[in-house]
Amino acid sequence: MPAETVLLLPGTASDEVFVRSVFTEPLSQVGAVLDAPRVRMLSERLTALDSAWRGHPIVVGGVSLGAHVAARWAVRNPDRCAGLVLALPAWTGAPDGAPAALAASASAQIVAEQGIDAALAGTTGWLHDELKRAWHGYGDLLVPHLEEASESAAPTLDELSTLDVPTGIVGCTDDPVHPIAVAQAWAAAMPRAVLTTTTLDAYPHALGRAVQAWQQAG
Repeated sequence: MPAETVLLLPGTASDEVFVRSVFTEPLSQVGAVLDAPRVRMLSERLTALDSAWRGHPIVVGGVSLGAHVAARWAVRNPDRCAGLVLALPAWTGAPDGAPAALAASASAQIVAEQGIDAALAGTTGWLHDELKRAWHGYGDLLVPHLEEASESAAPTLDELSTLDVPTGIVGCTDDPVHPIAVAQAWAAAMPRAVLTTTTLDAYPHALGRAVQAWQQAG
């Protein structure tokens, strides 16, 4: 029997390189294979999900914005989704001033006016390195993508309650941009969700714990 393929989408202005670095090994440990498509705008993320469907339900998910997009796709295509692997959902429903949405909007303005280096001036370590690589990879699409991400809707709790598939969620207890309360609310709303947690000092590889949570949910 072929290994199960799991399609995971990157977060806002992140990329497939980051997704692979975090999820390839945890998925291989459970006999699954990662599909991390190269996507930029929201429309490309949705196209990747639609294109991955081959007539049988698939496991999808992602990080932050990627988790939002995958969960919304699952709500709209319940017969096509076999499970969800979700890391760091950032808000529920409309963004309504969520920290991650405000950060994306502010970053778009700084990049447009002062450039990428100015927008990344406050970041350090692995986060700075990851964002610098990924943001340059977006080219002229970076600002419009940051703007569209800041205004995009996540699933509502009512919508999440319809997703009766094995779901693993990882939330962070001390990440102000991705409040743990959001991950907790998503997990409580979804009938077959298992929530696991991490802390900022364990980033980024601890996000792969969503894979084990998905397995437990199954």
